[in-house]
Amino acid sequence: MSPSDARPSPSPSPSLRFLPLSPSALQFTDLPGARATFATLQAHAALQSIELRPPPPEPTSCCGRGCHGCVWEGFFAAAQYWRDEAVLLLHIEPM
Repeated sequence: MSPSDARPSPSPSPSLRFLPLSPSALQFTDLPGARATFATLQAHAALQSIELRPPPPEPTSCCGRGCHGCVWEGFFAAAQYWRDEAVLLLHIEPM
């Protein structure tokens, strides 16, 4: 390949700066991860002028004893549902 045949690689679209990985592949395991995913998807939605519903509220009533059915389990389930819905609305393809 001669230097004249070389083409510059296309610059990534602005949306790729926010989504290096498919969010649908992520599993929530902690609050910072959930917050980061919410922020990433909301930024991606803003680039597309799409309004997402608010993410689920964070629990405020955990007793910290590791109860079966802890409020955090419900939060992470709701967060995954929110994420899956956002991915569908934003037409994000799994990587």
